[in-house]
Amino acid sequence: MNITTDFKTKVITELKDIRTRYGGSDSAFAKQWSMNSSVWSRLKNGETEGLLKDAQWLNLGRELNVSLNERKWNMAKTEVFEAIKSDVEFCQNNSKGIVLVDDCAIGKTYTGKYLAKTMNNCFYVDGSQCKTKSLFIRAFAKAVGVDHLGRIADIKANIKYYLRMLENPVVIIDEAGDLEYTAFLELKEFWNATEAVCGWYLMGADGLKAKMERGIAAKKVGYRELLSRYSDKYMKIIPTDRQQRLAFYKKMISDVLAVNISDKSKLPTLVNKCLATDASGDIGGLRRAETLLILNNA
Repeated sequence: MNITTDFKTKVITELKDIRTRYGGSDSAFAKQWSMNSSVWSRLKNGETEGLLKDAQWLNLGRELNVSLNERKWNMAKTEVFEAIKSDVEFCQNNSKGIVLVDDCAIGKTYTGKYLAKTMNNCFYVDGSQCKTKSLFIRAFAKAVGVDHLGRIADIKANIKYYLRMLENPVVIIDEAGDLEYTAFLELKEFWNATEAVCGWYLMGADGLKAKMERGIAAKKVGYRELLSRYSDKYMKIIPTDRQQRLAFYKKMISDVLAVNISDKSKLPTLVNKCLATDASGDIGGLRRAETLLILNNA
């Protein structure tokens, strides 16, 4: 596969933009993106050739949502987006914790990744990709920008130290319900080590709430204490009333499709298809909306 200079330039432009919102050193920033500081120094000075392998360029492009050939998904600032953004800003400004438990396919992950790229010292970790304790800690270290290799105890100490050194950091843990018990317990330890200096935001669907409630009911170590640190309640954005849910979904899906559809006459039909419930009575979310948009060449 031929990685074009144009693609590389766009990747570097995105990295430079993100760098302006990261309070750590150039060396730490380079570690976030799996390169050494000398490579980053040459990239930001305009060099592109011979510094990274094609696979590395592709991985950076994927993480930064840079593409020259694939369909571009335009962002819509839905009510879900604005609510999550407001919550994360609150956590960051006040060094507090919030747990969001809500429906699937409403844009939680998209919003979390976007905020991590656009807010100062905001870090995103996907729990579904690092379920064990070791994988979680190493992924967390990489997200923050500290060395993710070596002894786990040293990596943890470096994460805690670095978070305490940054100005108003905030950590978003997505798919937190996927973390194994030992990995989940690390959240309490990290919170204790960064209390009053770091904000925390956990996101998940029903599985996260069920996991925590089972742990609390069984009096397993960590669950009750962790929920206490995260404001002692589960936040939710989508209304529970059936009619209010339908109205909410209709507006959310319409907002997203409106900025991504070329043939506006197809909008009402696609929205109605998205709102059609499945066998279990669930309303289609934004993943269905994107699929229908592609299938209808809209």
